[in-house]
This record gives sequence, C-alpha cells and structure tokens, in this order.
Amino acid sequence: MGKMFAPERRKIIMEKLNEQQRIIIKDLSKEIKVSEATLRTDLTKMEEEGLLKRTHGGAILPDDIDNETSFSTREQKNRDEKSALAKKAAELLSPGQCIMLDASSTALELARYLSDMQIRLTVVTSGINTALELHDHPDITVILLGGIVKKGSYSLEGSLGINILSQINIDLMFTSANGFSFESGLTDFSVYEVELKKAMVNAANRVVALLDHTKINKNSIASFASIDQIDTIITDYAMQDSSLKKFKEHNIDVEVVAIY
Repeated sequence: MGKMFAPERRKIIMEKLNEQQRIIIKDLSKEIKVSEATLRTDLTKMEEEGLLKRTHGGAILPDDIDNETSFSTREQKNRDEKSALAKKAAELLSPGQCIMLDASSTALELARYLSDMQIRLTVVTSGINTALELHDHPDITVILLGGIVKKGSYSLEGSLGINILSQINIDLMFTSANGFSFESGLTDFSVYEVELKKAMVNAANRVVALLDHTKINKNSIASFASIDQIDTIITDYAMQDSSLKKFKEHNIDVEVVAIY
C-alpha cells in the first residue's frame, strides 16, 4: 500500500468503527501500515469533530451517533426519505435547464438520481461530492462554486465563489436545510456556509426546498432563505390542512411525498 492520505485513513477508521464498534490503534497500525503516532493524530482530530470517542489505546463510536454535523452520519440518516424526495424533485426538471444544488446530503441524493437519468442539464453546486457524482455524465455540465473547503464535510463556504453566480441564469435551486419554520424560513447550523447559500438563493429564479419530516417546524442558528424566497417545498411530512393553507398564503407549493 503506497502512501495513504488522511481522508483515506479516516474513511478506513470510520468503516472499521462502524463494523466493529471499536478500534485498537496497535492493531490498526499493523493492518494498514501507518504509524501509531499518525493514527493518534487522526483520532484526536476525528474526536474533535464528534465522529468518535477516544479510549485508552483506541476509539469507539460516540453514544450520540446522531451527530448532525457529520456528513457521513447525515447522509445515512433518513436515506429512504431523501431518495423519495429526490425522485419527486427530478419531476420538476426540463432538459436544457441550469439548476443549482447545495452541499446537503439530500441534494447529493438528487445528484445520484440524475446520474442515471438521460437529461441535458447544467448543474452548479457547492457540494464537492455532488460535483463528482455528476462529472462523468455525458450530457451534464458541472460548475463547482469556489470557496473554502469546510473541515469534516464536503461543502464549500465563504463568499469567494459568489461572483460566478451573477454570470449564470439559474432556473431552479434545490436545497435542504437543518430546519424550516414560517418565522425564520430555511435555517442551517453553519454561519459560514449560510453566507454562500444566501447568495445561491438570491441568484436562483426558483427555490425548491427538500425537507424530510425531521426538519419541519424546527429552527437552527442561521437563516439563509426567508419564507418569501421559497417557491416549492417537497416533504414527507404529513401536513395538516391548516399548515397547507398557511403555505398557500405565502405562495409556496407543497408536494407531499408518501414513503412506504
């Protein structure tokens, strides 16, 4: 095995942890031929990000596996819901459109769905995984927004990539959020990522939010789209008529997807 980079080591560490629930540095060091000191550094960094918990001589999975800020955890959560939302979202597309996908795990699910579709599109995204998912598609042009790569995730943040947005006409933006409420609109937990998402929302002609039932009526730290900037919500949340009426008053289309 040649020189192994940190992301590869971390991937192996997470895979082993998920299989065995715990790892021993000594054994892993022999197995993947990486020094114990290097592994200790990896584990310390991963502990800071909440991916695992250090133990004497190794590491275990954290009790709080619902660590919402870790992408791999978020990606595994509500996978069926996300793919049902993605499928519904794809119905809104027409060939030749320019669409934008944020760096959410839900948008990545939509990208996976698009990678099997025969459709000509331009896709602008702030998600590194999302760009990679689509870059081999013969009829999809991928534009990756520039920015700072966020630690522990596959998203870009900051305002470096914003000027590209003024040069492209974006028909639809597909976004997810950590929370949605009528008061705050769409909210997320990263203040830095929100800066880029705000610009993305402003640049899009239509904003479509893909929100599984855990996100509705929930607030997070920073708002990136107010209620009047959202055009469509696709959700698996069983809406009361009174809520639907409220969405209608705000001119928001709601598509409720049944998950079986």
